[in-house]
Amino acid sequence: MSKEIGFRFSHIGIFATNLPKMEEFYTSILEFTVTDRGNLSGPDGPVELVFMSKDPEEHHQIVLVSGRPDIIDFNIINQISLKGDTIQSLQDMYVRLTNVNAQGLSPVTHGNSLSLYVLDPEGNRIELYVDMPWYVTQPMRVPINLMQEESALMKEVECHALSLPGFQPRSVWVAAMKKKMGIK
Repeated sequence: MSKEIGFRFSHIGIFATNLPKMEEFYTSILEFTVTDRGNLSGPDGPVELVFMSKDPEEHHQIVLVSGRPDIIDFNIINQISLKGDTIQSLQDMYVRLTNVNAQGLSPVTHGNSLSLYVLDPEGNRIELYVDMPWYVTQPMRVPINLMQEESALMKEVECHALSLPGFQPRSVWVAAMKKKMGIK
């Protein structure tokens, strides 16, 4: 039986303590565009919303909402992941984040992706990543030197991935997942 996908992930909303600082980070550093903004009534009074996107087909991929308490015991957001188009884009972002002394900067390979982790101004972890053309069993995480020449980086990452469990071409893994999910 073939199963339709039905729903795809579209966007995330993040409560913010300092909305202008968060907006500045997402627009200036991560290059989102503000698509709308405004106020709504909330249970504890008015809340301000800032809608942002990097995709003209999506009204918003992130919405920032005022009202996050100054002190919270635990941030339940593990990470917000943004998929990049090229290794060069990831390297360019690493330079940009280094130049602004971004917190929590950590380049790694997960075997099946190259990832760059960073904290936004309120401590939410952002993952910027590029998929590799292969799959390896997860979880897996190893620090890398993201700023080496791209061919050397790819050679190092592939050599490491070849030694890991489950290594296979990404297309083989995708076909298996479609079958598992009942999608043709």
